[in-house]
Amino acid sequence: MERSNLKGFVFDLDGTLLDTLPDLVVLTNETLSRHGYPTHSTEAICGFVGKGAAMLIRRALPAECSDAEVDAVVATWRELFPSLGHANTKPYEGVPELLRELKGRGCRLAVLSNKFDAGTREVIAAHFPGVFDEVHGECTDYPRKPDPTGLEKTIVQLGCDPSEVGYVGDSGTDMEVAVRAHAAPLGVSWGYQSRATLIEGGARVIVDHPRDLLVWAQN
Repeated sequence: MERSNLKGFVFDLDGTLLDTLPDLVVLTNETLSRHGYPTHSTEAICGFVGKGAAMLIRRALPAECSDAEVDAVVATWRELFPSLGHANTKPYEGVPELLRELKGRGCRLAVLSNKFDAGTREVIAAHFPGVFDEVHGECTDYPRKPDPTGLEKTIVQLGCDPSEVGYVGDSGTDMEVAVRAHAAPLGVSWGYQSRATLIEGGARVIVDHPRDLLVWAQN
């Protein structure tokens, strides 16, 4: 698929804009420890991320845990997020420059994440204040990807047609939601999932540096 001159870009958060994994490891393991469960390696937790906090915790807990136990651990994870959730988080190299250039070209920018909504807004406000036109995390009105509802709503809020928007992400889920919402599925190689997973999800391009996305933007 060849598309250029896109007017809007919607970004995933973890593994796309920001390297949040170091904090997710600390936060998740501290949460598990407080509830008396075994902790996990960085590699293991990397494999758990991508489908929201509840799924991360579900994957991190022993299989026999009940829904009530999962809910209790998720609640603690969210309570600890303000103090542990982004202390060491930082943008990937080239991302701030990409966003400045896109803004300079008049592109509309948004974030749509599977991170819970309050956490998404907190992290974006800390690292990219005033950059994005719309910021949404998982909540009732913006269900977890790959449900396309949230992306479809966000595209409307940007004042764009789906054909004018690229969804940028590091996971197969991100590519799938782009396809389902009829946006351009733009994969990035620097995140937490493999190129094969991105291709399987429907990516039509995979970029290796943020600046490579500029060829898709309006001039």
